Amino acid sequence: MAHEQVLIVPGRYNEIKRICEFVAAGAAEAGFDDDTIFHLELCCDEASTNIIEHAYGQEGAGNIVISYAIAEDEFTIVLRDNGQAFDPANVPPPPAISRESIPLDELANQMRIGGLGLHFIRNLMDEVTYSSDNRQGNRLVMVKKLQKDES
Repeated sequence: MAHEQVLIVPGRYNEIKRICEFVAAGAAEAGFDDDTIFHLELCCDEASTNIIEHAYGQEGAGNIVISYAIAEDEFTIVLRDNGQAFDPANVPPPPAISRESIPLDELANQMRIGGLGLHFIRNLMDEVTYSSDNRQGNRLVMVKKLQKDES
């Protein structure tokens, strides 16, 4: 049986710290190490920022509902909002970056600010799903597997 907690906050930038602290407390309770907790916070920060900027289009236009559930083998984070839907499949991965392929100063000029949040989320979480409908709004589910101690 999963242990679940829910937090509802206004979609404002100053609430993102509270969202991250909420998830970090749950992740610590689940037994994650500091590095993994940081990764979970980063994913929640990016997802919350995207909700404010893209789903709502501005601060304070709606709430963010965040929950986490601790199960025997996984930690599940769900973020919900009632903003504009979007299809993450339409967001391409960032270009491969290497010093040999493009000079860093040229790369900096070509890359826009932002745009890496979904890439971080996809790479730091074990499972990521997104759904949207008119009745329940947008729902981002991020799952991190709990590592069993082999000792």
